[in-house]
Amino acid sequence: MISTVVYKGDLRTEATHIKSGETIITDAPIDNQGKGEAFSPTDLVATALASCMITIMGIVAKRDGIKMVGTRAEVEKIMGMDPRRISEIRIKIQFAFPVEEKDRLKLERAAHTCPVSGSLHENLNEIVTFIYPNP
Repeated sequence: MISTVVYKGDLRTEATHIKSGETIITDAPIDNQGKGEAFSPTDLVATALASCMITIMGIVAKRDGIKMVGTRAEVEKIMGMDPRRISEIRIKIQFAFPVEEKDRLKLERAAHTCPVSGSLHENLNEIVTFIYPNP
């Protein structure tokens, strides 16, 4: 078991990670009867994709001595209707430090092999932009 999820009422849940005890609160989004005061479950999916991509890139960076500390992702989620589901996730990954050209392809390829990406619906459009600072 990795987590427990408890319904707190008013379209809010509290998820607890078993090993660490860390918790995440979710709310239904405003456009689906909720308050939108916390991540929605679909926000977590989009955020998990970005987090997974950066983690897999971090594994490559650690192995190959590429400086990735401070790299950040901006995440945008587009909902589709009929059926209501995530139709598009846009992620901008911005590096804090310059990355040599030879390492960029490795990192970008690694990002696109993240297991969250491979687990999402094949019709979900993933748009990922990598932004590197000038040396």
